[in-house]
Amino acid sequence: MKSAIIQLPGLNRDRDMIAALTKISGKAPTVVWQTETEIPDVDLIAIPGGFSYGDYLRCGAIAARMPVMRAVAEKAARGVKVIGVCNGFQILLEAGLLPGALMRNASLKFVCREVKLEVANASTAFTSTYSQGQIIRCPVAHHDGNFQADSETLKRIEGEGQVVFRYAEGTNPNGSINDIAGIINDAGNVLGLMPHPENLIEAAHGGDDGRGIFAGVLERAA
Repeated sequence: MKSAIIQLPGLNRDRDMIAALTKISGKAPTVVWQTETEIPDVDLIAIPGGFSYGDYLRCGAIAARMPVMRAVAEKAARGVKVIGVCNGFQILLEAGLLPGALMRNASLKFVCREVKLEVANASTAFTSTYSQGQIIRCPVAHHDGNFQADSETLKRIEGEGQVVFRYAEGTNPNGSINDIAGIINDAGNVLGLMPHPENLIEAAHGGDDGRGIFAGVLERAA
């Protein structure tokens, strides 16, 4: 699997994502800076977490308007797999590649802990290594992860299987509606999620529950 990592000022999980993709695929990802207007041919584009542009205006709002995001949108339109984690999820929403919005946590506090996730749709490229309804562990670290959508949008994404992950067993850390932790676009190739699967992919992390999200894409790209 060939992959690319998008780098923007303020992101701080890019090295984690680079390490994860290198371990899982056996190949180091290409690093693409924010001012680039083209992305090489890859199987997966990852937008890591952090605080792009200091989270000024709204989280991800400035990053979503950088030249590289136009290139990401073009690749996504051609069917390339895209994953945005935490701030990456916020950027995908601000760029219009996913529906809904991420608001301030209901507690109004930054949350950093492990949560449980239910695999709500195991038929996507990102979840094919899991079983439907499987509960996995995953860490979170965010201040604005409260997913919200208007009633029509919520009905659509729920009805069309676009909710891929839900917080499970009472571990919702932010107040997200319907316990939504991750969603996918209607084409099934753009995934956004608040938890950090790249931080739970090997024994040194305390488990490998997050590995399958990347391994699923790897298997389909092989």
